[in-house]
Order: sequence, then structure tokens, then C-alpha cells
Amino acid sequence: MTGLETKFQARVQPVALGAGAVISGYASVFGLRDQGGDVVMPGAYSASLNRLAARGGRVRMLWQHDQAQPIGVWDEVAEDAHGLRVKGRLLTEVSKAREAAALIAAGAVDGLSIGYRTIRAEKLPEGGRRLLELELWEVSLVTFPMLPVARASAKSQGGLLLDFARGIEAARDALRG
Repeated sequence: MTGLETKFQARVQPVALGAGAVISGYASVFGLRDQGGDVVMPGAYSASLNRLAARGGRVRMLWQHDQAQPIGVWDEVAEDAHGLRVKGRLLTEVSKAREAAALIAAGAVDGLSIGYRTIRAEKLPEGGRRLLELELWEVSLVTFPMLPVARASAKSQGGLLLDFARGIEAARDALRG
């Protein structure tokens, strides 16, 4: 993963938390300057997504950009007029994914961030870059997104996520005595 860049972008939207917790959101929003001064342009991901699809690959779901901590799978990754839309499942059989679900439920984590390599960019006169083509490697759940409007969310089905988070809290309290 030489030359991999990361960009904290979006908020995660829990769609259905519990077993196989489903989350969605925008991992990247087009046309907005992020805190690093970069602006991702529409179409920046299309060639990368096409190459991935052609070889049967997929964008990875990681925890805080740590390649040793995959926490789920992105079932949908697509560009639309707004940005890079993602929808996927936290794999609650993985301990870090269970922790992520609890943190999302509590509102402690709601950020999405992309891991990518720049293929084509232009320098902006005011600093930063206009990102025209990116090779997308991964989308991570993160604590602090670089572009505050880029967030993800989840929706609890029958309160499963809230029950799950309460169970984690109760276990933590019991361990603390």
C-alpha cells in the first residue's frame, strides 16, 4: 500500500445495527474543500471502481485506516451526483466491529474516511489540490472526519443496536465493579 493517502470525509449512517450491523453514508463529498485543502471532483473514483469490478475486487472496510483491522464489508460503493456513497455491514463476529457498533450507537464514532492513491490532480492557486482521479483502496470508520459534512449513520431495527450498546456498557460496568 505504498503511497496510500487518507482523507477523513464523511459520517456513517447506521441503517440496521445488531447482528450484521448495516451502515451507510458518503465517504467523500464532491466539490467541498476539506481541512487539508483538497477538493474531490465528480468522477474521481469511476475508473478505480471499474477496475475493481473487472477483477472481482472490493473496497475494504477498515477501522481507523488500520489494514490489520478489517471490521466489515462494503456491499455498495458508488459515485452519484453528491459523492461517493457506501453501504455495508459490520461483521459483529469480529470483536473490533462489535466495539465499532457500540461506539456508533453511543454517538462516539460517526466518521468515514477514504484511503486512496492519487492518480491525477491539479494544484489549486490557493493551496491544496483538485483531485481528478483516485485509486480507492479502503473506506474506514473513523473518529474525526476531515470533511465535517461527510458522515455515516445506522438505524436500529427494534432497538437492537441500543440494546447491544447497553449490554456492552453493563459488561464494562460489571468489570469495573
